[in-house]
Amino acid sequence: MNKQTLTIPEGGFTSFREFYPYYLSEHKDTTCRRLHVVGTTLVITLVAYTVFTEQWAFLWALPLVGYGFAWVGHFFFEKNKPATFKNPLYSLWGDFVMWKDVVTGKIAW
Repeated sequence: MNKQTLTIPEGGFTSFREFYPYYLSEHKDTTCRRLHVVGTTLVITLVAYTVFTEQWAFLWALPLVGYGFAWVGHFFFEKNKPATFKNPLYSLWGDFVMWKDVVTGKIAW
């Protein structure tokens, strides 16, 4: 994983492919990455549970679970602002891609 923090291009990101290296550079801290993986795993689990049980009220908890773990990782361990604040859609996509990359061993747990 890239150990240096990359900068946001002056005109912003034009693609997820361009954004993802920046996203990874904002997740260098192991504890932060692990908290993201835990939060994303809980989000996936909660969505599956909600769909299978048709208990739709549980959907309100998705942002709390997903962002709660991630923001603790950023504020207390990574000591930076989450990418969500400037790039919400790419950041959400990045959470799931990073989760996949950790689960498949492409990125260290």
